[in-house]
Amino acid sequence: MKKFKFLKFSKTKKLRYWDNYFKEKLYLVFLPGFMSDIEGKKPKALIKFAKLYKLGFLTLEYSGHGKSSGIFTKGNISIWTEDAKKMIKKIVRKNNFILIGSSMGAWIAINQFKYFKSKIKGFIGIGAAPEFLTRLMWKKFPKKIKNEIKRKGKATVVNDGSEFPISYQLIKDGRSNKVFRKKINYKIPVTMVHGTKDKAVPVSSSRLTLSIFKKSKKRLVLIKNGDHSLSSNNHLKIILKELKRIIKNLV
Repeated sequence: MKKFKFLKFSKTKKLRYWDNYFKEKLYLVFLPGFMSDIEGKKPKALIKFAKLYKLGFLTLEYSGHGKSSGIFTKGNISIWTEDAKKMIKKIVRKNNFILIGSSMGAWIAINQFKYFKSKIKGFIGIGAAPEFLTRLMWKKFPKKIKNEIKRKGKATVVNDGSEFPISYQLIKDGRSNKVFRKKINYKIPVTMVHGTKDKAVPVSSSRLTLSIFKKSKKRLVLIKNGDHSLSSNNHLKIILKELKRIIKNLV
């Protein structure tokens, strides 16, 4: 049996996902980062954890990511937020869940609170990067790149050694998805895990993310010399330890 599945939403749209089905169990919902797929070490570690502790699990590839349908440069935060919402509704259904958002996935995760509210029982951010399109990209782009994006509608940008095709509509949509001024008042455990040697996203981004949650049990875990990915075995052990802590507090 293949571990990856596809969920068809229309004649032209299908999203690839990976799940561990339980009818009435707490779920873990892992939301990947920008241009990420679901074949990396983090989703593998999380579904292994879910199976060990008999929990539900869901992760997905947004439109234009991995093997899901769609063109990446036509996607944006609003579309990817909607992808996550629809997939959670279809797979997790009425079950409660813990959100785990990696990099951009933390931004997508924050946007889920308006839809699922009290069904969300905890939140872990890994190198959390809400509003990165404006704060970490657009503001730092040289004038030449900005002009190219405005003129051509997109440009290839190098960031932290990787190339990203950045469209102008993506930047503009990011501006309409601001979250740092939000107030989320649920009394849930919220933990941010961040590497001290993260070259893509500063630790201040995780601190700002925690500030959104006014009544939560908040925790910032800094991994010494950790990078942005936090996918080594030692890093994953720390993330799973924090996940265990949250689940224990829910019981």
